[in-house]
Amino acid sequence: MADWEIRPASAADVEAAAELRAVVLRADLERLGRYDEQRVRQRLRDGFAPAHTRVIEVSGAFAGCVALRPAADAHWLEHFYLAPHLQGSGIGAAVLRGLLERCDRAGSLVRLRVLQGSRARRLYERHGFTRETEDPVDVFMVREPTLVMGDK
Repeated sequence: MADWEIRPASAADVEAAAELRAVVLRADLERLGRYDEQRVRQRLRDGFAPAHTRVIEVSGAFAGCVALRPAADAHWLEHFYLAPHLQGSGIGAAVLRGLLERCDRAGSLVRLRVLQGSRARRLYERHGFTRETEDPVDVFMVREPTLVMGDK
Protein backbone atom coordinates (compact mmCIF):
# COMPACT_ATOMS: atom_id res chain seq x y z
CA MET A 1 0.00 0.00 0.00
CA ALA A 2 1.23 3.48 -0.87
CA ASP A 3 2.22 5.98 1.82
CA TRP A 4 -1.00 7.87 2.49
CA GLU A 5 -2.72 10.07 5.03
CA ILE A 6 -6.09 11.68 5.51
CA ARG A 7 -6.66 15.31 6.48
CA PRO A 8 -9.61 17.68 6.93
CA ALA A 9 -10.78 19.29 3.71
CA SER A 10 -10.88 23.02 3.07
CA ALA A 11 -12.85 25.08 0.58
CA ALA A 12 -9.70 25.14 -1.57
CA ASP A 13 -10.07 21.38 -2.21
CA VAL A 14 -13.38 21.63 -4.08
CA GLU A 15 -11.98 21.89 -7.62
CA ALA A 16 -9.57 18.97 -7.21
CA ALA A 17 -12.44 16.89 -5.81
CA ALA A 18 -14.78 17.93 -8.64
CA GLU A 19 -12.19 17.01 -11.26
CA LEU A 20 -11.51 13.63 -9.63
CA ARG A 21 -15.26 12.92 -9.53
CA ALA A 22 -15.50 13.57 -13.26
CA VAL A 23 -12.64 11.16 -13.98
CA VAL A 24 -13.78 8.41 -11.61
CA LEU A 25 -17.47 8.43 -12.57
CA ARG A 26 -17.09 8.98 -16.31
CA ALA A 27 -17.19 5.35 -17.50
CA ASP A 28 -20.17 4.42 -15.30
CA LEU A 29 -22.10 7.58 -16.18
CA GLU A 30 -21.42 7.07 -19.89
CA ARG A 31 -22.59 3.44 -19.63
CA LEU A 32 -25.80 4.70 -18.00
CA GLY A 33 -26.21 7.45 -20.62
CA ARG A 34 -25.90 10.12 -17.91
CA TYR A 35 -22.46 11.72 -18.42
CA ASP A 36 -22.49 15.50 -18.69
CA GLU A 37 -19.07 17.12 -18.45
CA GLN A 38 -20.28 20.20 -16.54
CA ARG A 39 -22.99 18.58 -14.41
CA VAL A 40 -20.69 15.87 -13.03
CA ARG A 41 -18.41 18.55 -11.59
CA GLN A 42 -21.18 20.93 -10.50
CA ARG A 43 -22.96 18.25 -8.46
CA LEU A 44 -19.85 17.87 -6.32
CA ARG A 45 -19.43 21.64 -5.98
CA ASP A 46 -23.07 21.98 -4.92
CA GLY A 47 -22.75 19.28 -2.24
CA PHE A 48 -19.21 19.98 -1.03
CA ALA A 49 -19.12 20.60 2.73
CA PRO A 50 -15.52 20.94 3.96
CA ALA A 51 -16.61 20.41 7.58
CA HIS A 52 -17.72 16.84 6.76
CA THR A 53 -15.10 16.03 4.11
CA ARG A 54 -11.65 14.47 4.36
CA VAL A 55 -8.93 14.56 1.73
CA ILE A 56 -6.80 11.52 1.01
CA GLU A 57 -3.19 12.35 0.17
CA VAL A 58 -0.56 9.99 -1.18
CA SER A 59 3.03 11.17 -0.82
CA GLY A 60 1.65 14.64 0.00
CA ALA A 61 -0.48 14.95 -3.16
CA PHE A 62 -4.28 15.03 -3.49
CA ALA A 63 -5.43 11.48 -4.29
CA GLY A 64 -9.04 11.35 -3.17
CA CYS A 65 -11.78 12.51 -0.88
CA VAL A 66 -14.67 11.24 1.20
CA ALA A 67 -17.50 12.90 3.12
CA LEU A 68 -19.45 11.58 6.07
CA ARG A 69 -22.48 13.85 6.45
CA PRO A 70 -24.66 13.57 9.55
CA ALA A 71 -28.42 13.31 8.99
CA ALA A 72 -31.40 12.78 11.28
CA ASP A 73 -31.29 8.98 11.29
CA ALA A 74 -27.86 8.10 9.89
CA HIS A 75 -24.60 9.32 8.42
CA TRP A 76 -24.38 9.59 4.63
CA LEU A 77 -21.15 8.41 3.03
CA GLU A 78 -20.71 10.72 0.05
CA HIS A 79 -18.12 11.91 -2.46
CA PHE A 80 -15.87 8.89 -1.94
CA TYR A 81 -13.43 9.07 -4.83
CA LEU A 82 -9.91 7.73 -5.18
CA ALA A 83 -7.59 8.30 -8.11
CA PRO A 84 -7.95 5.40 -10.58
CA HIS A 85 -4.30 4.34 -10.36
CA LEU A 86 -4.73 3.85 -6.58
CA GLN A 87 -7.98 1.88 -6.69
CA GLY A 88 -7.45 -1.69 -5.53
CA SER A 89 -4.39 -0.73 -3.48
CA GLY A 90 -6.13 -1.05 -0.11
CA ILE A 91 -6.28 2.70 0.58
CA GLY A 92 -10.01 2.99 -0.06
CA ALA A 93 -10.78 -0.01 2.14
CA ALA A 94 -8.62 1.40 4.95
CA VAL A 95 -10.31 4.81 4.74
CA LEU A 96 -13.75 3.19 4.71
CA ARG A 97 -12.89 0.98 7.70
CA GLY A 98 -11.86 4.03 9.72
CA LEU A 99 -15.07 5.90 8.94
CA LEU A 100 -17.24 2.88 9.71
CA GLU A 101 -15.47 2.29 13.03
CA ARG A 102 -16.32 5.87 13.97
CA CYS A 103 -19.99 5.29 13.10
CA ASP A 104 -20.01 1.98 14.96
CA ARG A 105 -18.76 3.70 18.12
CA ALA A 106 -21.58 6.25 17.74
CA GLY A 107 -24.14 3.49 17.04
CA SER A 108 -25.01 5.18 13.74
CA LEU A 109 -26.45 3.73 10.55
CA VAL A 110 -24.51 4.61 7.42
CA ARG A 111 -26.23 5.19 4.10
CA LEU A 112 -24.85 5.75 0.63
CA ARG A 113 -25.78 5.63 -2.99
CA VAL A 114 -23.71 4.06 -5.72
CA LEU A 115 -24.25 4.01 -9.46
CA GLN A 116 -25.87 0.89 -10.94
CA GLY A 117 -23.14 -1.49 -12.12
CA SER A 118 -20.32 0.33 -10.31
CA ARG A 119 -17.41 -1.81 -9.12
CA ALA A 120 -17.45 0.23 -5.90
CA ARG A 121 -20.59 -1.65 -4.84
CA ARG A 122 -18.47 -4.74 -4.12
CA LEU A 123 -16.28 -2.73 -1.73
CA TYR A 124 -19.35 -1.53 0.13
CA GLU A 125 -20.85 -5.02 0.30
CA ARG A 126 -17.58 -6.40 1.73
CA HIS A 127 -17.93 -3.81 4.50
CA GLY A 128 -21.47 -4.79 5.45
CA PHE A 129 -23.64 -2.57 3.25
CA THR A 130 -26.82 -4.05 1.83
CA ARG A 131 -29.21 -2.80 -0.83
CA GLU A 132 -32.06 -0.76 0.58
CA THR A 133 -33.69 0.49 -2.64
CA GLU A 134 -32.68 1.24 -6.21
CA ASP A 135 -33.75 3.04 -9.32
CA PRO A 136 -32.48 2.82 -12.92
CA VAL A 137 -29.40 4.91 -12.07
CA ASP A 138 -28.60 4.47 -8.35
CA VAL A 139 -28.49 1.75 -5.72
CA PHE A 140 -29.16 3.03 -2.20
CA MET A 141 -27.35 1.01 0.45
CA VAL A 142 -27.38 0.92 4.24
CA ARG A 143 -25.11 -0.51 6.93
CA GLU A 144 -26.21 -1.18 10.49
CA PRO A 145 -23.67 -0.35 13.20
CA THR A 146 -21.73 -3.32 14.48
CA LEU A 147 -20.78 -3.97 18.07
CA VAL A 148 -17.41 -2.44 18.91
CA MET A 149 -15.07 -4.39 21.21
CA GLY A 150 -15.79 -3.40 24.78
CA ASP A 151 -19.45 -2.59 24.05
CA LYS A 152 -22.15 -4.61 25.72
